[in-house]
Amino acid sequence: MASRGWGDEHGQAERRAAPKPARDPLVRPAYPPDEGPKVLDKDSLKAKYRAERDKRLRPDGHAQYRRIDGVLDHGLDDPYTPRTERAPKTDHVRFAFVGAGFAGLVTGARLVEAGIGPVRLIDKGGDVGGTWYWNRYPGAQCDTASMVYMPLLEETGHRPTEKYAHAPEILAQCQRIAQQYGLREHALFHTEVKDLRWDDAAQVWRITTDRGDDFTADFIGLGTGPLHIPKLPGIPGIDSFQGHAFHTSRWDDAYTGGDPLGATMDKLAGKRVAIIGTGATAVQCVPHLARSGCQLLVVQRTPSSVDVRANAPIDADWFAGIATPGWQQRWLDNFTANAAGGQATEDLVQDGWTELARRIRAKLGGMPRSEMTPQTMLAAFEDADFEKMSEIRARVDSVVQDGPTAQQLKAWYRQLCKRPCFHDAYLPAFNQPNVRLLDTDGQGVERITERGIVVAGVEHAVDCIIYASGFEVGSDWTVRAGFDIVGRDGLKLSDARAQGMRSLHGVHVHGFPNAFFVQPAQGANLISNVPHNLTEAGRTIATVLRHALDHGHRTVEVTPEAQAAWVAQLLTGPGRMIGGPDCTPGYYNNEGAAPTEPAKYAVGYPAGASAFFQYLKGWRETGKFEGLAFG
Repeated sequence: MASRGWGDEHGQAERRAAPKPARDPLVRPAYPPDEGPKVLDKDSLKAKYRAERDKRLRPDGHAQYRRIDGVLDHGLDDPYTPRTERAPKTDHVRFAFVGAGFAGLVTGARLVEAGIGPVRLIDKGGDVGGTWYWNRYPGAQCDTASMVYMPLLEETGHRPTEKYAHAPEILAQCQRIAQQYGLREHALFHTEVKDLRWDDAAQVWRITTDRGDDFTADFIGLGTGPLHIPKLPGIPGIDSFQGHAFHTSRWDDAYTGGDPLGATMDKLAGKRVAIIGTGATAVQCVPHLARSGCQLLVVQRTPSSVDVRANAPIDADWFAGIATPGWQQRWLDNFTANAAGGQATEDLVQDGWTELARRIRAKLGGMPRSEMTPQTMLAAFEDADFEKMSEIRARVDSVVQDGPTAQQLKAWYRQLCKRPCFHDAYLPAFNQPNVRLLDTDGQGVERITERGIVVAGVEHAVDCIIYASGFEVGSDWTVRAGFDIVGRDGLKLSDARAQGMRSLHGVHVHGFPNAFFVQPAQGANLISNVPHNLTEAGRTIATVLRHALDHGHRTVEVTPEAQAAWVAQLLTGPGRMIGGPDCTPGYYNNEGAAPTEPAKYAVGYPAGASAFFQYLKGWRETGKFEGLAFG
């Protein structure tokens, strides 16, 4: 990887120090040990996967979770930026965008580049950043390579410092974008939209907020994202705990010590700390908690799959050589082509996402074209996944010294059943004497008492509980947003989407003129690198609006015929490639419940993400904007 500007020092050191991996019990040798390839016992693997899934199945689904209001020390308050009073806004802006994360920032930047403004961002946080404003827990970093994850690097002239940037650097990039494009000037922070409705007579959107604002905008954008309402497990007695407790998205530095830059959490020394949850957040912060000197109890319901990350600094000289005009778009296109079904002759990024795709292509490469059917392609995907997950489980044996702990840390499901994780320090943390895994065999915590947590009838007293329990996903969009959108003729977005999402390109919705939705579904639906979806949507919105304004149009709206045709085309595809009813429950698969009718519409372009981005580029460049009606 040195040729890519980052080394593999972390991964190589881990492999050099590790003992020989123990054999996966569900892989039977085709030859004597270590003398040839191994054959996967797929029937046994599937049976094991089903058994582990069944442990987690429960009838309450998403109802097993609750919001953090009134439970935790911080609640939903902003621990990072003091709220300041201001006079309500009663003015008019050209474009108002709900959300100041990546979606709002990249759309705002493209609008400013196109000479369209003023642009007003509205966000409940105290500054820009969205996810990266709230998530400042120790160790937080991106799971996709910085070069393709962080938006507008070329435009802002920023070189990522490492292959996987940590949260402070990502937040700084958000702030850099806001500063460069003047997006703070009209922004409203610590502000939540309460009503958003189309005034057909005036042909503007009227926006009211919890700060008394009542203003209008010619155009609106919505990019609130799916992961911004913190959730807690609905454990009996959760309100009764008398120690300290907080959610990872409201990290309490005053209690733990340390800071987002990685300083040691010295105030935890000697304390008994339990972290509930072992998803992507816990994988990142557990190593830092382990180094704090606390007695750490890692409470696990389902283990994450944790592959090698091999993070390393990005060499400045190497970067100067590749950062020629258009470099980030080339990297974005290359990553998507490798990871999401495109055609690529080289892999610039070389990470866990592109590796799985390479494995699948290798299996398909030796298959005669006449034998390539949906069934054989699915079988190739399945085989590649079985092999990869067996390697990930073998990695646990090679790193974790305690045998029973290693067994409990193994993920028995397909890699895309849950969010894949990559980390070099999570598994080694369980070799430290102050760290203990408390596996609940899929059942979770039984109850919480004044003193601590109860698992399988045993109480474990702790001083602090940290909830790494993620965000609300299964609720309706309007529930998470905190408002409904009322479009033409009083049509509510909740009613328009009652039977599932309907759009053109995931951006335009009939009945909602001059409104633009910035999110992945019904477009590329590229989940491995969500920012790529957002940057393309932002570019598209700016291009459409520049055309509208240049030609004296006041409204733009997708026609019902174009929307229906687009949705029909989407439904010819293979459907969702992540999650599935045979997966262990989680937010990827509706907590193991049967998919809802609307779920089948949360899909992407049938030909894949690369093909969609190419199609969208051509759609913009024709200048015809087929499917849109301007008025």
